[in-house]
Amino acid sequence: MIDTVVLILTKDKFHISSREKFRPNAHWIQNKADWFKGICSKQNALKRELRSGIYKPYLTLSSRLTPSRQFEPMLKIELSLPKLMFGNNFDELQYKDFKSLIAKLQIVLEQMGVIVSTEALAHAPVSAIHYSKNIVLTDGTIPYSYIKKIKEANSSLLLDTNQTDYRNDGHCYKWHCNTYEVLFYDKIKDLEKAMQSSKRAIEKDSELQLNMFDTFKQRHKLEILRMEVRLNKRQKIQQLFKKLKIRSDLTFQKMFKPAISKKILLHYLDEIEKKRPLLLDFRKISTKSFLGELIFNNPKLGASQVFQVLGLKFALEIATLRELRNLLSHCNKRSWYRVMATFKKIKLPIPASPLKVIKEQLLKFKPLRIKQQLETQGK
Repeated sequence: MIDTVVLILTKDKFHISSREKFRPNAHWIQNKADWFKGICSKQNALKRELRSGIYKPYLTLSSRLTPSRQFEPMLKIELSLPKLMFGNNFDELQYKDFKSLIAKLQIVLEQMGVIVSTEALAHAPVSAIHYSKNIVLTDGTIPYSYIKKIKEANSSLLLDTNQTDYRNDGHCYKWHCNTYEVLFYDKIKDLEKAMQSSKRAIEKDSELQLNMFDTFKQRHKLEILRMEVRLNKRQKIQQLFKKLKIRSDLTFQKMFKPAISKKILLHYLDEIEKKRPLLLDFRKISTKSFLGELIFNNPKLGASQVFQVLGLKFALEIATLRELRNLLSHCNKRSWYRVMATFKKIKLPIPASPLKVIKEQLLKFKPLRIKQQLETQGK
């Protein structure tokens, strides 16, 4: 479903009732002469509040230049929806939760000194949104094994692929660029990292969930792999919706739909599967057996192409496609693309995708309730 969302409210949609709760004090909002000075007031939960189970959105009050060339106040509200509702984001929201969610958000904002109607919140424009799904693993496998396979995808060199988190015990892998991110990480391992230091965790406001650490100590064959697609710019959301033929206004209520979340997450998983080398999933008994399978299943391959694929198979056993491409960056790009063109046509008897479990759970898109899952595991 949706994890994080960033909402934008114009000055006619909200009222600041407690200006002193912002830092710096938001008294400047009363004086139109101050609107053009670029003052920015913020408010969010303190660490001690998070440790006590109190979650608050991140509020940013600033002034913006309107199309009519006038400066006016604007309120940005950034929050994790499941953390607001459940105090954690192991649990996942459903479509029927929207009314309760809006009502709770309105109450919390009022406590923070912001008066806004539920209608204004429901129809607020969305400037960024993070779609996510917690993939439950109960067959003895661990997130690391899936993350390792995901890392083998041939991600574009135009993306800044963050491998630092991957090296940190291999519990996370992320594709990153200016407008969006796609990441997979071990949810329980991240909680363990947060116990050591919130700076080591991927999760924002990780202090809120520390009370769940003991909950997972007695688990039996239960692991959680989390997938997130973070669309950080409104323009990127528009482009993606157009590409996937998603017809929706970019407002909170219209975008709060499991069908949209599911379609976007499946799209990026499909992209990863397409870019992941098929050769990696063919477990050869011997080089000779692999050569025989390659020739038998691809009768139109010429001798030079067969040897290219054979060489690539050996190379992929010691490096990823991305690493190989970096190593060969001095070579003619056309040569690389010719090899990749041949590689994409290869047919081999592969029983099933190694990411099958992830895809199956995305297709079902059943919301996780962690307490129920743990009770089921305990029976």
